[in-house]
Order: sequence, then C-alpha cells, then structure tokens
Amino acid sequence: MHRKCVIVDYGMGNLHSLKRILSSFNIPVVITNQASEIESASHIVLPGVGHFGQAMKQLKQNELVDVLNHMALVERKPILGICLGMQLMTAYSEEGECKGLGWFSCNTVNLANRNDVEFKIPHLGWNTLAIKQQHSIFANITSSDELYFVHGFGVLEAVNEHVLCTTEYGGEVISGLVKDNLFGLQFHPEKSLDSGHRILSNFINICIAPA
Repeated sequence: MHRKCVIVDYGMGNLHSLKRILSSFNIPVVITNQASEIESASHIVLPGVGHFGQAMKQLKQNELVDVLNHMALVERKPILGICLGMQLMTAYSEEGECKGLGWFSCNTVNLANRNDVEFKIPHLGWNTLAIKQQHSIFANITSSDELYFVHGFGVLEAVNEHVLCTTEYGGEVISGLVKDNLFGLQFHPEKSLDSGHRILSNFINICIAPA
C-alpha cells in the first residue's frame, strides 16, 4: 500500500515540529494546502492552534472542505485531528458561531461558560486521560501518562460510542473522539514527549499494510 502522511496546512499550528516527529516513523510526510496532495495521502493530520471560525474560513478559501469530506467519508482514510483539528471535526463551535466539518455529531463549546471558578481557562498544561475504550491508537498508553493541553474551547457531550477518552478539568471534558477511521485528540501529542510520540506512532501504524 502507498504510504504518505499529509499534514493539512490552513495557516494554524506548529506544523514543522509535527512533521519532524511523524517523519521519524519511516513514512513520507508532506505539509500542504493542495487538494491533489491530500487526495494521494494514506494518512491525514488536521493540526491546529487558533480560532475555529478562522480555520474553517481558511479551509473553505483553499477549497479543501470537499476533498477532506471525500477522504474522510468515502475513501475512509485514517484522519487525526489535533486540538483545534479535533474541534473542526465537530458539527458546530461557539468560537466564531460556525459550522464545522460535522464528522462527529457533537459541538465545541466555550469552557469558560461553566461555573468552575477554581479552574482557569484556558486549560493549560499537563493532564491525564480516562480511557473509555480500548483502541490501537492508545497501545502502550495508560491512565498515568500525562499529555499536554492548551485550549479554552472543548467538547463536553458526544455519542458514548465515539468517546475515546476524557480528562478531568472542572468536570469531565472529552479529550478524545473516535469513529471508524476518524480520530480526534484535544491534547497535543507532538508536545507530549514519549507518551505523545507513542500515540502518533500508533496512528501511523493504523490501517497500514506491510511495506
């Protein structure tokens, strides 16, 4: 099977550090905003740090929404959304009051609207996961592993079978989503040292035939 991981460039996120880590797993990695490159991918990563509404605007301006939908829903390629990238997979966000890609039937909300005075927003720093279902993307990951978070918006409710993991921060916040070939992680595996690198390696290994 042809192997190529594409990192979608829509002007947000530390793309080059993510590329450096993914390239260490012996698979070609390309950063692009070109539909033709995305169409040739075996794996796709939607990174992101920034504003939901602006990110959707950039995807539309670059004419990437249709090709991403095709790769996600028709070609069913493994797609990983990281932080804002996970949120873009949801149906709607309060950040920009904007529709998302809608791959998961849940919404992204402003965490500051919860009455959790003792918890600062954004959620910034290291935290652990409560893993809700066993999946190969979490191979060799345990509930004691700490991952790095930085976000002020997040998902609080989703279809139970799509919840991969949650994290406690003034209540339960959904920190991972999964549905078939689609994966969303609210934390930043590329900033999470060995634990995060293991998760990225697991993603690269998903649905890849032997060379």
